[in-house]
Amino acid sequence: MRPGSLCSQSSEVSKKEALYIDEIYGRLKRKFGPVSCPLHYQKPYQLCVAVILSAQCTDEMVNRVTPELFKAFPDPRSLAEAPVAEVERLIHSTGFYRNKARNIQGFCRALVNEHGGKVPQTIEELVKMPGVGRKTANVVLQELYGISSGFVVDTHVLRLSRLLGLSHAKDAVRMEKDLMQKVPPKYWMDLSLYLIFLGRSACVARRPRCTECVLSDVCPSSTVDTKRPAPKKGRPSLHQD
Repeated sequence: MRPGSLCSQSSEVSKKEALYIDEIYGRLKRKFGPVSCPLHYQKPYQLCVAVILSAQCTDEMVNRVTPELFKAFPDPRSLAEAPVAEVERLIHSTGFYRNKARNIQGFCRALVNEHGGKVPQTIEELVKMPGVGRKTANVVLQELYGISSGFVVDTHVLRLSRLLGLSHAKDAVRMEKDLMQKVPPKYWMDLSLYLIFLGRSACVARRPRCTECVLSDVCPSSTVDTKRPAPKKGRPSLHQD
């Protein structure tokens, strides 16, 4: 565990729960293979800016916007000192562009003036910076430094974790705490991405395609015919008696 964690994994996680989580992780790993952050960047500060831009926006759109932004402002200082109207113009298509421009420039100023241009390596320092919450901080620490201080919870993780019965929390902070109690730290980095990818492919919000989902026979929310064969031994669900 790293400083800044909401909690450690609970010793009260049952064997059944542990096997269920292992099964979810194993199936998603086989489906998606090695994973990494889908946001494109070349410098550490660029990742931070990209994650800030990704709020309420697709990674694909962010990746279309950032090349021009980083070409125009190739370092944190130039981005911090840029005319705000120009920053807003370049990021307009990501949505909430005025607030994002303010956060990006605030982040870059803090990075230059308080951290010498180097992205901090602790969650405590990161969350004090403009535009950076726990989700952004966790993504940055995991991607840049391989540090798992928490579980990245976005809208996909929040929704799928409830569907899978991993937590009933309705907010990201409580959800992260629940997942950190149940999921082994060694899974935190990849499982969050696996859930995000699953949420974008089969388990879409408006019309889940359960018949295409690798978790359909163990997911308690699956709409697959209940008369389907029971899961093989060793592939338990928390909701099996």
